[in-house]
Amino acid sequence: MPHVIIKHFDATLTGGQQRALSDAVTQAVTQAFGCSEHAVSIALRPVRPDDWASSVYAPDIEGRPQELIRSPDYSAI
Repeated sequence: MPHVIIKHFDATLTGGQQRALSDAVTQAVTQAFGCSEHAVSIALRPVRPDDWASSVYAPDIEGRPQELIRSPDYSAI
């Protein structure tokens, strides 16, 4: 506890980029939940752009608005 899943378009991150991302997310999670860094797990889950709407947006964003702590604004991209 807690487990963070980052769904994203396919990208190749270097080992250094993965460590920096892991460190930043771990720091934010441990501060927010008051847990040990040893309790945090993080997964990267690439999603094809063609699958984003059906496998991420519809079920996780549109389908669970009560769980969102930040909503996307795709019009600003």
